[in-house]
Amino acid sequence: MKVKNLIGSSDNTCYCDSWLEHWEKYNNGGIKFQLWCSAKDCKGLAEVGAHVIKSDSWDKRRYIVPLCKACNCRTDVFDIGDTPLASANVSETCG
Repeated sequence: MKVKNLIGSSDNTCYCDSWLEHWEKYNNGGIKFQLWCSAKDCKGLAEVGAHVIKSDSWDKRRYIVPLCKACNCRTDVFDIGDTPLASANVSETCG
């Protein structure tokens, strides 16, 4: 799946300890902490729960995926493979 980072979402908060923990609790695959960055072209460690949208999709909802800090700053479209998404909508999850 191809995604793009949402710029300016770093001030968004949820009721989990972190957005990475939020992803772990609410991702569609029920997967626990993912050690590696979700970007397929990266070998870094997952450090943050990044806010992304699906690229080239009618679905413009906001999602969380584990990324390294460098990939969290990317402005291009990138592939996260089959990494499950977690809704970033707090009212649907931890709110």
